[in-house]
Amino acid sequence: MSKISAAITAVGGYVPDYVLTNKMLEGMVDTNDEWITTRTGIKERRILKEDGKGTSYLAIKAAQNLIDKSGVNPKDIELVIVATATPDMKAASTSAHTATHIGATNAFSFDLEAACSSFLYGMSVAARYIESGKYKKVLLIGADKNSSMINYEDRATCIIFGDGAGAVLFEPNQEGFGLQDEYLRSDGSGREFLQATYGGSSYPSTPEAIKEHKHQVFQDGKTVFKNAVFNMADVAVKILDRNNLTTKDISWLVAHQANKRIIDATANRIELQEDKVMMNIEKYGNTTSATLPLLLNDYESQLKKGDNLIFAAFGGGFTWGSIYLKWAYNS
Repeated sequence: MSKISAAITAVGGYVPDYVLTNKMLEGMVDTNDEWITTRTGIKERRILKEDGKGTSYLAIKAAQNLIDKSGVNPKDIELVIVATATPDMKAASTSAHTATHIGATNAFSFDLEAACSSFLYGMSVAARYIESGKYKKVLLIGADKNSSMINYEDRATCIIFGDGAGAVLFEPNQEGFGLQDEYLRSDGSGREFLQATYGGSSYPSTPEAIKEHKHQVFQDGKTVFKNAVFNMADVAVKILDRNNLTTKDISWLVAHQANKRIIDATANRIELQEDKVMMNIEKYGNTTSATLPLLLNDYESQLKKGDNLIFAAFGGGFTWGSIYLKWAYNS
């Protein structure tokens, strides 16, 4: 009997209707379109504006899009993982709420949080459940309502982040397609450079902290940028070397959409031409856990069975890694 591998067999995505453009940000903070575009590659981002709607709303929409496109029966889904840095609530599981609302009533579920690497780590976890032979359908969703933790008076962060969600279905494969290898890392010494300090168990929210925006995202841009450039490129090279892959073997680079300069640096390090680099940062900004599945959703029509995909991500914590996956179907 051939080895079971975990293959992506369906994808879906969702972004809110409201578009926050660079021009609109010019009226909110001291910035301009040229400055934002030159330094980040972002032209606009989507924002979930409706009161009472959180990350689960985005996750449900992306999952429903996958279900509608693929025809999978939600009751056949055995596990739902929601990769997110912005859960709906403390304690109450965002994934459980999501699973129930999409009709995955036979599934168990859990949230997974590793900042911008959440979906990448989730791919590894989902693959292990499939490879065990006990599970046939695992739904992995990457979703974040980043606007819920952004200070729109801070030009260092408000220009970067947007809201969105993407979903993929993992199923067993015995043809050699699916997840082939992974190289995942973390380093807690980077914790202070990208985080929202107040609102967690170490520093519960106080009226004073909220007034001073300490419950919202802080980022030391230069330090994060330097670490992201080096580490994303480094793990991408390592995954190629370990699998004896050359640039000619790579069909697509699927890189976290945090900054176009970081994506370009990773592509340049592995000597990959621009037309093999998935890119949608100009439309959505950094959607954190949603960037990788949204790329797959946007590029699905261009993916072919047997394509070699190299995933790479870097996030707060610090967390980062790379995954090598062989695409399992033609659109």
